Amino acid sequence: MRARELFAPLGPSYDRYARLLSFGQDPAWRRFLVSRIDARADDVVLDVAAGTGAVALELVRQHGCSVVGVDQSPEMLAEARRRIALAAWANRIRLVEASAERLPFDDASFDGLTAAYLLRYLGDLPAGLRELARVLRPGATISLLDFGVPPGPAPRALWNLYVGVGLPTLGRLISPGWHEVGRFLGGSIRDFDGRWPVPRLVGALSDGGFDGVHAKRLSLGGCTVLWGRRA
Repeated sequence: MRARELFAPLGPSYDRYARLLSFGQDPAWRRFLVSRIDARADDVVLDVAAGTGAVALELVRQHGCSVVGVDQSPEMLAEARRRIALAAWANRIRLVEASAERLPFDDASFDGLTAAYLLRYLGDLPAGLRELARVLRPGATISLLDFGVPPGPAPRALWNLYVGVGLPTLGRLISPGWHEVGRFLGGSIRDFDGRWPVPRLVGALSDGGFDGVHAKRLSLGGCTVLWGRRA
C-alpha cells in the first residue's frame, strides 16, 4: 500500500525519471526482461504490474504478440492507456485493473508472463508466485525483473552511497513525490535482498511451479532478471 501511494501520482513522469535515476539502465533492463519470453504473434502474454505500459509495448515490439496488462493503480493505468493509444499496435494491448495476488483470469490462460518491479511488493512471495504460475499454460515462459543489491564490495559501496544520498537528493530536485520515492527505495531494495537473495528467489520459483529457472544480474547487480518455464 505504501508503494502504491508513493507511485500513483508519478505516472506522467515515471518513465522519464526512471531512466534518469537509473543512469539510462531501466529501458535496457526492460528489453532484457522481454527478451527472455518465448512468444509468437498468435500468443497472449500477461504483463503484471504493467505500470505505464512500457513492458507491454516492448512485448509487442519484440514478439508481435498480444498483451494483457494488469496493474492495481488506476493512475498508472491511465498513463498506460494514454501511451498505448499513441502506438501503432494499440489494438494488441488490453489493460485490466486488478491485484497481482488475485488475478481475474482462468487457469492456464496465457502463453507467457512478465513482471517488472513486482516481487518486492508481494505480501506472500511464494503464494504470489503460485498465482502467477496458475494463469500460465504448461511450458509457457515467465520473466521477472526487480532491483538488487550489488554483491561485490566496491559496487555495493557505491550503491549504498547512491541510494542513501544520491537518490533522495536527485528526487528532491525533481519534485516532492520523487523525493519520497528516493527516500523509500534504498530500504525497500535492501530489505527484500536480505530476505530473498537471488539463490533463494531461484528456489522459490522452482517451488512455485517453474522449471529451468535462471537468474542474471545486470548493471553490476543493481537489477536481477529471473526466468523459467511453467512446469
